[in-house]
Amino acid sequence: MKLIVGLGNPGSQYSATRHNVGFLAVEELAKRWGITAWRNRSDAMVAENRRPEQILLVKPLSFMNLSGVPVRDLARFYKVPVQDIIVICDDLDLAVGRLRLRPNGGTGGHRGLESLLVHLGDNSFSRVRIGIGRPPKGWETADYVLGRFTPQEVPVMAETIVKAAQAIECILDQGLTAAMNGYNR
Repeated sequence: MKLIVGLGNPGSQYSATRHNVGFLAVEELAKRWGITAWRNRSDAMVAENRRPEQILLVKPLSFMNLSGVPVRDLARFYKVPVQDIIVICDDLDLAVGRLRLRPNGGTGGHRGLESLLVHLGDNSFSRVRIGIGRPPKGWETADYVLGRFTPQEVPVMAETIVKAAQAIECILDQGLTAAMNGYNR
């Protein structure tokens, strides 16, 4: 079994913000796989897909900075090792539309990843980072990540969300190394 976790914030006011690209990527996977049934479990929205192995799509409802709690609870309940968790999140240090896949690593100052590290106690979950770029001069980071994409960024991000879903499917079908070789450009 694998957990594919999209990080974001619950609520319609956050639905299309830069900080919610993880939710958008998980929703793209659900659409691609024909999944429409989501249920609330352990303070997260969870949808199930059975490929050759069971996969749970997860959108924590605890807000970004507390994402680790529901992910930890789901991993414990389903007995999923940390190495079988794939986390999708935004990344300020990547240009808008860039993807970066990694097998493990630090947080890069991302509070959702920090929460996962604290509550999972292990950094060996895979990461799919989606670039949202840096805020313009004079902007507060929180305002930027909770803001919406510009009209110029919208089509770029729509394409990037599809590529992120393709990258995750590549991880599932061919492994992380093949996905990194194909999508870390």
